[in-house]
Amino acid sequence: MSHEKRIKELEKMNKQAELGGGEARIEKQHQAGKLTARERIDILLDKGSFVELDKFVMHRAIDFGMDKQKFLGDGIVTGYGTIDGRLVYVFSQDFTVFGGSLSGAYAKKICKIMDLALKNGAPLIGMNDSGGARIQEGVESLAGYADIFLRNVMVSGVIPQISAVMGPCAGGAVYSPAITDFIFMTKGTSYMFVTGPDVVKSVTHEEVTKEELGGAITHATKSGIANFVFDNDEECLIGIRELIGFIPSNNLDDPPYKETSDPADRTSPELDALIPDQPNKPYDIKELIFATVDDGYFLEVHELYAPNIIVGFARYGGMPVGIVANQPAYLAGTLDIDASVKGARFVRFCDAFNIPLITLEDVPGFLPGTVQEHGGIIRHGAKLLFAFAEATVPKITIITRKAYGGAYDVMSSKHIRADINYAYPSAEIAVMGPDGAVNIIFRKELDAAKDPEAKRAELIEDYREKFASPWKAAELGYIDEIIKPSETRFKIISALRMLKNKVDTNPKKKHGNIPL
Repeated sequence: MSHEKRIKELEKMNKQAELGGGEARIEKQHQAGKLTARERIDILLDKGSFVELDKFVMHRAIDFGMDKQKFLGDGIVTGYGTIDGRLVYVFSQDFTVFGGSLSGAYAKKICKIMDLALKNGAPLIGMNDSGGARIQEGVESLAGYADIFLRNVMVSGVIPQISAVMGPCAGGAVYSPAITDFIFMTKGTSYMFVTGPDVVKSVTHEEVTKEELGGAITHATKSGIANFVFDNDEECLIGIRELIGFIPSNNLDDPPYKETSDPADRTSPELDALIPDQPNKPYDIKELIFATVDDGYFLEVHELYAPNIIVGFARYGGMPVGIVANQPAYLAGTLDIDASVKGARFVRFCDAFNIPLITLEDVPGFLPGTVQEHGGIIRHGAKLLFAFAEATVPKITIITRKAYGGAYDVMSSKHIRADINYAYPSAEIAVMGPDGAVNIIFRKELDAAKDPEAKRAELIEDYREKFASPWKAAELGYIDEIIKPSETRFKIISALRMLKNKVDTNPKKKHGNIPL
C-alpha cells in the first residue's frame, strides 16, 4: 500500500472512530438532552488543545456474538488537553457505543490516563455516561472497575479528581465517582444509584422513579453526594472549568494566583451593621462573604445540602481560599450530622491541596435531639474537629457572634492550631448561652428571688457582659485581635500574606484514623 493510501486509510479510521456508535445513536443522545462524549470534551477543554489517546482500541470479547460487534475506541474517549492553559487529563464515556458499558479494554484506557495524570501531576476529569459493567465480559469488566477504584484511591490527595455524571451511573460504576473529590450532576439527565428502581421494588416493595431514587436534585439535597448541579451538559462543563481555576494541579503546587483590581484595603462599612443587636435574630453570612472576597465572587460547593454550614472557594488579594462558614439563617447555624460531614470533607480537600482556610463562625452549638444523638452526632461532629485539627494549611478564623461550647473548639479555634483568630466586638465566646448558663449557675438565687424573672434578666445581662463577649478570650490570647467588621477584607488579606510561607507538619504515621 502506498504512503498516500495509508494516509487516506488513517483519515477514514479517524472519521469512523469519531462517529462512535453512528449517527442514529448520536441523534438519540441529542434527543435525550445530552451531548456526545466528544462534544463534551470540546466544551470542557481549551479550543484545539485536546490530544486523544487509544482512539483505535477495541474490545477482545468473543462470547455472545461480541466478536461481530466492534467499534473503534470501544465506548470511551480518553486523552489530555488544557483548561485556561493548564494541563488536565480527561475521559469521556460514550453512551452511543454499547450504552457506554465498561469492558476490559475500556478500563485499560481509563487506567492509562490515570497513570499519566499521576506521573505528571495534573487533574483528572471523568465524564460519566454509562450503563455500567459490560455483562458479556463478566469478571473482566468487574476487574476493570476494581483497577480504576484502586487508582482513584492511590491518587486521592495527590491530584484533584473531578467526576461529571451526565447520564446513568449505576451499580459498581458509582464507586469511582464516590472516591473522587467533586461530583457534578445534570438535572433530568443524570442519576446515580447502587441498585435501580426495579431491584428496589423487588426487594423492599418500594415504588420509586430513577429521578427520585438517584437524580441530581436528590443527591444535591438529600444524600449530599452531588457537590454541584446544573441544568444541562454545557453549564456543567463550564462549571468544571470554574472550579479548576481555584485549585492547584497537584498536592505540591500552590493554588493558582489571579490578579485582581479589587483593593486589598477596601472596607465594607455595611458590615458594621450586619450583626443584629438581638442575639437570636438571624442574618445571612453570605452577605459577609460577598462583601469581602475579591470582586464579590464566591463559588459555593454543596449549596443545596446542609445549608446550616456554607463551604466554597473565593479569592482574597488574588489568593484562592476555602471558606467554611456557619449560616445563622438556617437552623441558627447549629452543627448537625450533615453539616459536620460536609464541612469535614471540604476542609480535608483544602488541606490536601494547600488551599488556606477561612472560617467564619457563628455557632450556638451542636443540634440537640434523639435523631441527632442516635444518628451519631458525636462521631460525625468529631469528623469536623479531626479535619480542622489535622489541617496544616494557613487557618484564619473570625468569630462574628456566637461561639458556644464544644462547637467553639471545633470551628478552627486557636487551640486546634488556627494561626490567626479574629473576633468582632459582637462575639459571644462561652461554654453556653447566657440563658442556659444563668439557669445552672444561679439556680439557688433564682429559687430564692422574690421576682425570679426580673432577677434572671439581671443575671443574664451581667453574664453576657462578663463572659459572652470577646474580651476574656482576647485577654487570654485565644483571640489575636478584635476587629471592626468593615475591616474584615484587609485583615484577612494581611494575615494570608503573613502566612504565605507557613510550614507545619503532623507526627510521622501511616495515616490517622478519622472517625468514619
